[in-house]
Amino acid sequence: MVTSIKNLPSDEFVLQGNSSCAGCSAILALRIVGKALGPNAMCILTPSCMVASMGLTPKTAYNWPCLNICFATAGASASGLVYALEALEKKGRLKGEMPTVFNWVGDGGTYDIGLQAISAAAERNDNFIHICYNNEAYSNTGVQRSGATPLYAYSTTTPGGKKEPQKSMPRLMLEHRIPYMATAAVSHPGDLYDKVVKAKNTKGFKYIEIFVPCWPGWRFASSQAVAVSKMAVNSGSWLLWEAENGKVEFSAPSKRILDGKVEKTPMKDYLALQGRFAKVLKSPDAEAKLAEIQAEVDHEIEFMKKRAEIY
Repeated sequence: MVTSIKNLPSDEFVLQGNSSCAGCSAILALRIVGKALGPNAMCILTPSCMVASMGLTPKTAYNWPCLNICFATAGASASGLVYALEALEKKGRLKGEMPTVFNWVGDGGTYDIGLQAISAAAERNDNFIHICYNNEAYSNTGVQRSGATPLYAYSTTTPGGKKEPQKSMPRLMLEHRIPYMATAAVSHPGDLYDKVVKAKNTKGFKYIEIFVPCWPGWRFASSQAVAVSKMAVNSGSWLLWEAENGKVEFSAPSKRILDGKVEKTPMKDYLALQGRFAKVLKSPDAEAKLAEIQAEVDHEIEFMKKRAEIY
């Protein structure tokens, strides 16, 4: 049973006065993550929207100890912090429960610039959670394309639409054979909460990727981030699943689609909400490009269905 949003803890670890955009879905996701992790946590951030949202040092709007580190070093920095805490515990200088170390990093610091260190930490099975909040672009620095930017999406470095399909970071992390990993979406807070709790209670390397639509970068109304996220899930563009030791299980919203119990939202309806696809939808070959985008989504669905059958 997925935790109801009505039953989430009332504790808040994202404080008032943060500098995020109005309607930011990433900051909403972090609020839910905070409720799952509780006060005994330590947060690592690379350059991103969420660093900018913290406010000006020496104060922060995030109510945990936070480290702002270099773009490429999330995996190495979290590993170092975990090793230091384990050394203090071994020497008897750390009392009480071991803090949960987690990275809060965007797709740029996960898919691209930080991939090497994250992969190395996963291979070592270091004991922390890497959380990627995926807004499918380098939103903080001008909405440049990233490895997570989807096919034909506008960005400031792909003004005619991105020509390459997006990378599948969740699948890459799945094949690292880590103890736990999951995908989540800001539109499904109970599912996100439960997955973070499970990650917190699992020893070793954990990976969670959260789908967080960015209204300034994707060009939709600031009040529509949750609606866009929900439509991504309902269209099959973003699958919700988790894997314990490599065994894939689909979460209920995606499982209903994969089992044919509900029809997928048409891809055109999902893309029409986003100004970043306006050129695609107005182009002379719009139907052909829509078919390519749909084919990418269908391939991911079929791949994950077959992958789930392996274990």
